[in-house]
Amino acid sequence: MPDGPQARRREPASLRSARWFGPADLRSFGHRSRAMQMGYAPEEWTGKPVIAILNTWSDLQPCHAHFKHRVDDVKRGILMAGGFPVELPAISVSESFVKPTTMLYRNMLAMETEELLRSHPVDGAVLMGGCDKSTPGLLLGATSMNLPAIYIPAGPMLRGNWQGKVLGSGSDSWKYWDELRAGKITDQDWLGIEGGIARSYGTCMTMGTASTMTAIAEAVGMVLPGGSSIPAADAGHIRLCSESGRRIVDMVWEDLTPQRIQTREAYENAIAVAMAMGCSTNAIIHLIAMARRAGHAVGLDDFERYSRIVPVIGNVRPSGNAYLMEDFFYAGGIRALMNEIREHLHLDCLTVSGRTLGEAIDGAKVYNADVIRPLSNPVYGQGSLAVLKGNLAPSGCVIKPAAMDQRFLKHSGPALVFDDYPSLKAAIDDENLDVTADHVLVLRNAGPQGGPGMPEWGMLPMPKKLLKEGHRDMLRLSDARMSGTSYGACVLHVAPESFIGGPLALLRTGDIVSIDVEARAIRMEVPDEELERRRAAWTPPAPRYERGYGVMFSRHIQQADEGCDFDFLRTEYGAPVPEPAIY
Repeated sequence: MPDGPQARRREPASLRSARWFGPADLRSFGHRSRAMQMGYAPEEWTGKPVIAILNTWSDLQPCHAHFKHRVDDVKRGILMAGGFPVELPAISVSESFVKPTTMLYRNMLAMETEELLRSHPVDGAVLMGGCDKSTPGLLLGATSMNLPAIYIPAGPMLRGNWQGKVLGSGSDSWKYWDELRAGKITDQDWLGIEGGIARSYGTCMTMGTASTMTAIAEAVGMVLPGGSSIPAADAGHIRLCSESGRRIVDMVWEDLTPQRIQTREAYENAIAVAMAMGCSTNAIIHLIAMARRAGHAVGLDDFERYSRIVPVIGNVRPSGNAYLMEDFFYAGGIRALMNEIREHLHLDCLTVSGRTLGEAIDGAKVYNADVIRPLSNPVYGQGSLAVLKGNLAPSGCVIKPAAMDQRFLKHSGPALVFDDYPSLKAAIDDENLDVTADHVLVLRNAGPQGGPGMPEWGMLPMPKKLLKEGHRDMLRLSDARMSGTSYGACVLHVAPESFIGGPLALLRTGDIVSIDVEARAIRMEVPDEELERRRAAWTPPAPRYERGYGVMFSRHIQQADEGCDFDFLRTEYGAPVPEPAIY
């Protein structure tokens, strides 16, 4: 599809913003006069697409710290292409600082995005995000609004460094925290790691949720080709911002909306790419929500299907053993990885570039075959994630086989159950705790409603007793999530969650829990009759919230296997929202 003026198919009078600025009436007089109040001349907006730049920068968002300046590069691109840029700030959902969890606010960002675009005189949108929940939040809202939109990933930060060792954010936090608790490093070492693990703005440079979701955004077609791999501190990121600004103006003229890009096949591409990259477990929740907003009934079975046929070829930690996102970029980046798995992709899917995915990745080369492996030499023989089902998780749960001790792929052991995180935290530091490496450590009441918000508590800390014995992994089970930078034999997203009476609520300490990843099975070895007795005696816990946003969240949040969207935000929930009245 050609760029530039020759691609225009819309007339300026058909622009959405013309409803605000065009009519010769009192209300439009007010719109024009207020724009002039800010110093703009009519020549700056008349007959031009008005482009909203949704910027998730804040002073407490280190992943997006550079957006304060990058927004000017986006504006430069929009102006070059003949558009009129307007910056609209949006909630930053900072993974590092927002408590109890950013997942509580992903849907708030989605609603804010949709309503910002609906309520303002804009024709298209540039979405600036990258930190874990900002990518799905922005894309969920933009998909529902369905104006032409393009996504700009924040990009991964530079690799960490401590005493000549390369550090990966998140992954090495957990690793060295265990070493500190085991007495293998000193408090002074820990301070050195603290100062060296995050050396620039940008998202986690491991294959955490941030890099997973930005790669998914590109695989779906919402990022310019190669854009999701560029490090935040690279000059190429500045050029990406300017190019995205230029491209969105043409997208408006072409009426290239998310609905045209986000087909079911595009989401299947995203699942395949996620599996090949060694993705975060969070990919499942976000992708299901995003696909369903686009009108496609994607579910756990789709992930299971691709998990069996697409191996992990991205040798990036924590599924990989050494490399980080900076290395991935130098090795050819996401275009090269997609080219390696092109036999598993729908190459005719349209992207924001106006070209198909196949055209976007044609000719992409791998420059380091240990970082981006060929299909014949994968990091892991199956996909990054596996979906397990059984009497503990009738609606499913998730494990990341590529990033765990392989001896736990098939395991049975007695459960050690905790009903809340403070109790768990207190117990694991007790060196007299009655626990062995064969136990199954369990945390419940940490799901969408129970957490609340399904916090990233699922990489349950190893008991200090086991660390001092030399163990670094054990089977762990919860209805929580875990960071994409985490690793270990962690069974997550147990659905339905225990807080609403899912079977996990009936598990007791000492019950035998069994998993078989190859068979995709999980169960508690408790007779059905006993489970019925326990269910009859079970009492629902008190609600987490009695007012405010939390009440709305608790009443409308869906379960993990459904994507944790709000039920009323589903595409099929009621009639489409009309354009706002202007009187």
